[in-house]
Amino acid sequence: MMSRNFILFLLIVVFFACTEGRKEKVSSTIYAADVIIYGGTSAAITAAVQVKKMGKSVMVVSPDQHLGGLSAGGLGYTDTGNKSVIGGLARDFYSRVYAHYQQDSAWKWQAREEYGNKGQGTPAIDGDARTMWIFEPHVAEQIFEDYVNEFQIQVYRNEWLDRNQGVVLDAGEIKSLRTLTGKIFEGQVFIDATYEGDLMAASGVSYHIGRESNEVYDETWNGVQAGVYQHGHYFKDSISAYQVPGDPSSGLLPELSNTPPGENGQGDSKLQAYNYRMCLSRHPENRVAFEMPENYNPARYELLARVYESGWDETFQKYDPIPNLKTDTNNHGPFSTDYIGKNYNYPEASYEERKAILKDHIDYQKGLMYFLANDPSVPDEVRNEMAQWGLAKDEFQDNGNWPHQIYVREARRMVGDYVMTEHEVLGNREVPNPIGMGSYSLDSHNVQRFVTPGGYVQNEGDIGVHPKQPYSISYGTLVPRKSECTNLLVPVCVSSSHTAFGSIRMEPVFMILGQSAAAAAALAINTDLPVQDIDYQELREILLNEKQILELEGKL
Repeated sequence: MMSRNFILFLLIVVFFACTEGRKEKVSSTIYAADVIIYGGTSAAITAAVQVKKMGKSVMVVSPDQHLGGLSAGGLGYTDTGNKSVIGGLARDFYSRVYAHYQQDSAWKWQAREEYGNKGQGTPAIDGDARTMWIFEPHVAEQIFEDYVNEFQIQVYRNEWLDRNQGVVLDAGEIKSLRTLTGKIFEGQVFIDATYEGDLMAASGVSYHIGRESNEVYDETWNGVQAGVYQHGHYFKDSISAYQVPGDPSSGLLPELSNTPPGENGQGDSKLQAYNYRMCLSRHPENRVAFEMPENYNPARYELLARVYESGWDETFQKYDPIPNLKTDTNNHGPFSTDYIGKNYNYPEASYEERKAILKDHIDYQKGLMYFLANDPSVPDEVRNEMAQWGLAKDEFQDNGNWPHQIYVREARRMVGDYVMTEHEVLGNREVPNPIGMGSYSLDSHNVQRFVTPGGYVQNEGDIGVHPKQPYSISYGTLVPRKSECTNLLVPVCVSSSHTAFGSIRMEPVFMILGQSAAAAAALAINTDLPVQDIDYQELREILLNEKQILELEGKL
C-alpha cells in the first residue's frame, strides 16, 4: 500500500505535468510578425508582398479561404478608369494576367483570335504595355496564390476576428488580435484590408456608415439623390407599385419599400446595393443550367415582368465578355442583380447575421436567373437567349460555381483627421501627401427603391459623375486619428465621404493603397514612429522606387 507522502508526490508530479502541457498549448496559439494584415482581399495580398520586399515579416490573417477578394470573385471586367495611373504591384498583377493569356493553353473554350479586345473604356489587352485588364476569376486567384508562394507569405485562412474581445490595445496601440479559433497574432503594425473594416471598428477607430448629408463636407452628390438619373438604372416608364396595378389596397409588390426616400442632399445610414458578379459561360460543355433555388417565389420578380411588359430590352448589356466565352455579369437596368435595400445591416451585423444576409442575396439572385430562363412572363427572345447561358462549370468549383465573394461596394468608412471628398476627386482641391491615384467616376449604385406620390416605382441613389482628370489619393486616407490608434493602416475602408469612396473603391486602387499602406507600415517600424508621424518624403521615395504613380506629370 502506497504511503500518503508518496501519493502526494505523485499528485504534485501530475499537476506540474498538466500545467506544463497547458502552457505549451497556450503558447502554441500565439503568432508574431512585424506586420499583421487582416483580410484576404487584393489589397491584403499586395500589402503582404510589399512588406516582404522591405525585409519585414508579415502574416495574413484571412477570414476567407480564397484570396483576392472581388478580383478573384467574379469582377474580371476591371473598372480601370485611366489605366495610365495604375502602377506598382497593381500593374504587376495585370502584367501577370497578360503573361497568362499569351499561353496557348489559356484558351481552352475559345480561340484567342475570336475573343476580341474590348475592355471597360480601354482595350482588354495592351500589348505595348504588356498588360491585360480582363480575366477569368480562377486566373486572378492563381496569381494571388503565386504571390504568396513566391514571397513565402504566411497565410492563415478561415480565421475570423473575435470582434467583441479579440483586439488588445495599450495606450492607443494594437498589441494583438485574436481569432475565433483562439489564435493570437501579435505585431508592431496592423493593416485592416477587409471590405467591412472589422479590425478598424474593433480597435475603437471612428467610422461612418451610409451617406453623409451634403452639408457635412459641402458636397453636391452626397446624401439622397432622388430624381438624379446618371445611368440607366431607373424606371423610365410609370410602373405601378401595387400588386393590382393602380390599387393601393392590394398591397405593395415584393422588393419595395413604403418608406419615403428623404429630402435630396439629406444623409442616411443606407448603403448602395450589393450583388454577386456571376461568371457565366455560353460554351455548351462548360455551362451549368440555372437551377431553382430554395424558397423560390416568382412573385418576387413581378416588377421585372412589368418592366419587360413596358418594352425594356437591355437584359444582356452587362454580360461583359471575358476570355473563354465567359462573362463578368453585373447589374444593369431598373430591376437586376443588385438586391436594393437588403444590405443596410450588413456592416454591423454579427457573423451569423451576415450569413443570413448573404443567403438572402444568393436566393434572390439565383431566383432571378431561374426566372429569366424559365418564367413565361419573360419575353421569348430573352428566354431563348438565356438558354445559351449558365454558370461557368470550371469556376468556383468548390462553391457550386457561385462566386465566393459578394460585391461589398461600401460598408464602413474610416473617419480620420483627413477625409477625402468629392472636391479632391473632381480636381477642385489639392491633395496633400499623395500615395497613389484614382480616376474612376463618382460611382454609386442605387440605395433604395421606393413608391412615388403617384403610386409608381422608382430607384434612388445611382450617380456617375466623371472627374476632369485622374486625381491623387492622400496618405491621410489610410490612417486613423492619432488619439485613437497609432499603429493601424486602413487601405480599403479609407477615410473618405460616400461620394469620394464611389471612385476610390475600385480593385486596382485597393491594390495600390494596399502596397502604399505596407510601405508606410515598414517605415513606421524602421523609425519607431506612429503611422501618423512617419516622414512623408521618405515614404514618397520608397513608393516612387516601387513605381507607384502619385500625381499627374508636372506636379511635385
